[in-house]
Order: sequence, then structure tokens, then C-alpha cells
Amino acid sequence: MPPATKSSSTIGWMGIKRGHRARPFEWLVEKGIWLVSMSAIVLVGLIFIFIGRESLPIFLGTEDSSHSFKVIKPEAAVSTSPEELAAYLEMTPKEIAELDAATLKLLLEVKAEAASSAPTDKDASIDTTSWRYLLKPHQWTGYDKPEYIWQPIGEIHKYNIVPLIVGSLKVTVVGLAFAVPLALLAAIYVSQLASPRTKEWLKPGIELLSGIPSVVIGTFALLALATLLQSLFGYQTRLNALVAGIALGISVIPLVFSIAEDALTSVPRSYTQAALALGASKWQAAWQIVLPAAVPGVFSAVALGFGRAIGETMIVLMVTSASVMSWSVFDGARSITATIAAEMAEAVAGGHHYRMLFMLGALLFVVTFITNMVADIVIHRLKARLEGKA
Repeated sequence: MPPATKSSSTIGWMGIKRGHRARPFEWLVEKGIWLVSMSAIVLVGLIFIFIGRESLPIFLGTEDSSHSFKVIKPEAAVSTSPEELAAYLEMTPKEIAELDAATLKLLLEVKAEAASSAPTDKDASIDTTSWRYLLKPHQWTGYDKPEYIWQPIGEIHKYNIVPLIVGSLKVTVVGLAFAVPLALLAAIYVSQLASPRTKEWLKPGIELLSGIPSVVIGTFALLALATLLQSLFGYQTRLNALVAGIALGISVIPLVFSIAEDALTSVPRSYTQAALALGASKWQAAWQIVLPAAVPGVFSAVALGFGRAIGETMIVLMVTSASVMSWSVFDGARSITATIAAEMAEAVAGGHHYRMLFMLGALLFVVTFITNMVADIVIHRLKARLEGKA
């Protein structure tokens, strides 16, 4: 009889034993890595679900911030349905059913007292959480023309998100405009032009910037950079989008540099040697040969830098001032992330201000996701073009 053959699941190529029975430790490590990867994906999904749940009333238009509502008197509680009482007191019908008569009367009296002290302004009847007032200007009482205003504290809560979007874009664009050229030029020099001895200390020195805490960069920008830039340009607003953008660019430089330098270094040396053999200088070879060949990696570096810049909180919170609807980088600005960080502690849980902040978080989440998805598509197309498949 022929000898019994071992299962193919335990003996692989070249007779190496595989499977959880042959190598239980390696199998456990592999499953552990898989669980960690899946847990990260699940955690991101749970965070998005939590943010989406809290902001859903804003997206669906069911939240109401107006001060005008029909008052239900305590003596009319008996003739009012539990559903109406629940909607009036912002409770569930089950919670209404569990209340005794004295507690229900007290809650109705408190609600009636709050209604009597509500503002009588004509804007009090406006639901400022509706998309009409979130995205379009409105001529509020005391203003000469329609304005974009984010002012969540006051008698009339104004939640126009356009100034926050513009502020985020201004700070991010200024930060990338400052960081990307410096980071790419440094990456080209380190990977293509610098001597090995210079590269040994210059590359770690630039990457060391990523270890500086955001609060330290913010303090430097607040105390020194803002004063320096104001003396140079002579503008009035000391804390503005320019200062915040440059401070933000300092934190983005090491990320863009590290990824771009790796992409440039991974280009085969034969490309550079062929260009030098044809009479090109080192700079011409780096700029006209190596950089185009490393475009997918360089674009990845810029895309990650954009994600890092738009998601930064502490630097922008420390350096920017109020939310102002202006495209000038010399005016004040407030980003979405800084707004969430500054106002979340003051927002009442479950209130319209609280849900507006979660809506901003969900909006930022979606923008980051779409940006990464578009960047991934562009990178794949650039790689396909370089490989001659497009």
C-alpha cells in the first residue's frame, strides 16, 4: 500500500508545514493582526454611526430652534393627548405616562414660564436649524443687509455654516500653499542632490518637526509669529487666516516631506544615471525625470497633507479669532474643527446647538472621506498612465 499522504492544509510549497496545528503560534499572531485590523474598521464605523445619529435631526430637518410655539396650560393637560404632551415637553410618550399629575403640572408651568420670557423679535419665530438659514444669508434684525452669521449664543441662535466652511478652506489652502512647496523642494534636495553625509542629519531633522506638539506650535504662532507677520504686512486683525495657515503648514511639512522623499527615493537610480549620461545636470534629472516618475507618491503626500491640515484643531483654535465671512486671509477666521472644540463643552446635550456641532463633525467626516476616495482614484490613474496602461 502506498504511504498515507499528509493533508495539503498542513504541508505547503517545498514541504513546509502550515496551518494552526503545525504552527499554532504563527496562526494566533495572524488571527490577532486580523482582529486588530477589523476592530479599527469597526471602530471607525461606530464613530460615524454615533456622529450620524446625533446629527440626524439636523439633516432631516426635524430639529426646531424657533421660540414660537403653542403653550399648553397646566389645566389643559387632562384633555391633551400623550403624543402632544410628549412633543411639547420634548419627551417620549412612555416618559409622559410615568409622570404623576403634580410633576406633569410643574413641567407645564416651567414651559409656560419659559414661553413668556421668550424674545419678541421677529426672528424668534425662525427655525435657524433649517437648511435655508444654514446655507443662505438672512437679513437679521439690526443688520442693513443679508449676512452669513454663526452666532450660537444669544436670544436668537444663528447657525449659518458658510463662514465656518470658508474659514476652514482659507486656513487649509494657506497651510498647503506654505507647506507643499517647501516640503517638496526639501524632498527633492534630500533624495537627489544632497550628499550622503548631509542627508544623514537633514532628513531626521525635518522629520523631527512631526514630534513637536500642536499646542507648542500654536503657542509659538500666537506669541511670536502673529506679531511678526502683523509688523510685516501692517494689517489690523492680529489673529487671522494667514497666521493660522502658516502655523498649520509647519505641522504639515514633515508629513508631506517624509512621504514625498520616500516616493522620490523609490524611483530607480537607472533613470537618473541615464539622464546624467545624456548630459543633463543633477537638477534637470531630478526635476524633469525623477519627479514625474514619482508623481503618484507625491500626490499621495499632498492628499495626506490636506487631510492633516483640515483636521487640525489645536493650532487653529489658538491662533484664529471669530468666524467672519470673508475670503481675505488678513481677516479673522474660525474653522469647523476649532468651532467644535471651543463650543462642545458649552452645548446642552440634546439641544439644537449640540446637534449642530455633531452635524459639523459629520460634514467634516464626509468631506475627508470623499477627498481620500478622489485622491485614491487619481493616484491609481497616475500609476496606470506611468505604466502605459491608460
